[in-house]
Amino acid sequence: MSRFQQGSLFKLERKSCPDVWVFRWYENVSAKRTYKKRIIGSVAKLRNRREAERAVMALRSSINADVGTPKSVCDLAAHYRLHELTRERKAFTTTENYRILFKRHIEPRWGHLQLSAVRTIQVEEWLHSLALAPSSKAKLKSVLSALYSHAIRYEWLTFNPISKVRTSSKRLRDKDVLTPEELQRLAEQLSVRDRAMVLLAESTGLRRSEMIALTWSDLNVRTMEVNVLRSCVRNRFGKTKTEASRHPVPLHRSFSTRSWTGEQSRSMRRKWISCFLRFGSEAINLSAQMRRICEHSAWTSR
Repeated sequence: MSRFQQGSLFKLERKSCPDVWVFRWYENVSAKRTYKKRIIGSVAKLRNRREAERAVMALRSSINADVGTPKSVCDLAAHYRLHELTRERKAFTTTENYRILFKRHIEPRWGHLQLSAVRTIQVEEWLHSLALAPSSKAKLKSVLSALYSHAIRYEWLTFNPISKVRTSSKRLRDKDVLTPEELQRLAEQLSVRDRAMVLLAESTGLRRSEMIALTWSDLNVRTMEVNVLRSCVRNRFGKTKTEASRHPVPLHRSFSTRSWTGEQSRSMRRKWISCFLRFGSEAINLSAQMRRICEHSAWTSR
């Protein structure tokens, strides 16, 4: 491990152009000390030593790290995946979402840059240029900020440039909310399976992952409650998103297993309720299924 060093910051005089601030430090390469230097900026931009010290802060922090210190954003993302995106620390859904954001957005644009080269305004302009919903842009900012917070935690950096990035998560349009009368008319048009799906979502407010992971034993018809004990995301069963989600959820009186009897009685005897909500051997995509249902209703113009 290298010794802690402050490096040296000095003003270099030039004859044909303005003087510049230069930072000098050393690195151990193959057991040999090699001195390096980098121009921080001109005295026209950094008018005094205090401003120059502030500009060199990130670089000074990075020169004191071990040999395995991440040099680029891509290296930092790899270190973050190894130490933070684990089963013990993050849920499977969070891990997958972070991995996708790294691969599709962050690494292609910022992966090759050094950690100290990422600027607040550049990130802000990049986010505004993306053809994504505001909530997705806010999520990208949050993930990128988590990377730099990870670097600060390991004392590779002292400042998070993403913390000053301005984004908005405001919805582009309001949510579509059906009145009780509209929901009743919609349910009357549905098949047994579709009606069961809509009534279960409407009466409980469960997440899709929680609905898919329900078993028949989780439904208590006597007390009219649903015991939410697990979730299923991308065919992986695990814990619910929050601890509060594990509390029993009351069922509305309009929801009754008796309405599912008849041709679906054999499916009802299976262990997983999700077996009842399937197209043959393929599980239903609930979002796509709801869109398909509403295409035949009078509310598609919303």
